[in-house]
Amino acid sequence: MLQALWAYRGFVLGTVRREFQLRYRNSLLGAAWTVLNPLAMILVYTVVFSQVMRARLPGTNSTFAYSIYLCAGVLTWGLFSEITIRAQGVFLDNANLLKKLNFPRLTLPVSVVATACLNFAIVFGLFTGFLVLTGNFPGLAYIALLPVLAIHVVFAIGLGISLGVLNVFFRDVGQLYGIVLQFWFWLTPIVYSPSILPARLRPLLELNPLTHLTTAYQTILVSGNWPDWESLGAVAVVAVLLCIFAARLFRKRSGEMVDEL
Repeated sequence: MLQALWAYRGFVLGTVRREFQLRYRNSLLGAAWTVLNPLAMILVYTVVFSQVMRARLPGTNSTFAYSIYLCAGVLTWGLFSEITIRAQGVFLDNANLLKKLNFPRLTLPVSVVATACLNFAIVFGLFTGFLVLTGNFPGLAYIALLPVLAIHVVFAIGLGISLGVLNVFFRDVGQLYGIVLQFWFWLTPIVYSPSILPARLRPLLELNPLTHLTTAYQTILVSGNWPDWESLGAVAVVAVLLCIFAARLFRKRSGEMVDEL
C-alpha cells in the first residue's frame, strides 16, 4: 500500500491542490473562509459560555484563558470531524472515478487527510500567532503538540477509512455517523471543564479517546504544561489498532467496492 501511495504521490498532491482551488474559486474572500468559519464558532461559544454564563476555568485568571481553552478543543475537533466525515463518504463521492480508472483507491482518503491537515495548519498557524501576540504562548511545551496531533490524525484516519468502506455496503453508516458525531462533540470536554461534572460521570469521559487528546491540547496551550503521556499512550494503541483494522477491511473489500458502487 505504501509503495502504491508513493508511486501516486503526484496524484495525491494534485488532488489536494485542485480541491483547495475549487473550494475558494469565485469567492471574494477566498481562503479567508478557512479562518472565518471556526472563528465564528469560537466567537459564539466564547460569548455564550464566557460572558453570558460567566463560565470560568478553575485555577486560571487570564483574560484569554477560556478562549484559548475553547480554541484548543474546537480547532482540533474540526480537524477530526473533517477527516472522518469526508473519509466516510469519499468512495461514494468518487464512484465514477473508481469505475473508470485503475489506481490505488487508498489515494482518495489520503487526499482527504492531506487537505484537512492543510486547512488545519492555516487556522492553527493564525491561532499560534494570537498566542504569541497576547503573551500566552506555552513555551517549550508547544512541541508536545506534534505527537498529540500525530495520534489524533492516526485515530481519525483509522476511523474514517473504516467508515468509508462500511458506508459503501451499508449506506446508513454515513447518516448514523452524523448523529453520533453530534453527541460525541458534547461528550468531549471542549466547551466545558470536566471538573464541573458530577464525580460519578467523570469516569465515563475517560472512556472517550478524544477526551484524552482534547485534554492534552488544553493542558499544553492553556497551562503550558506537558500532557499526560500515559493516557495518550493508551489512545495511541487504540489508534494503531484501529488503523490495522481499517487496512485489513480495506484490503478485503476493495475489490468488491466497485461492483457495489
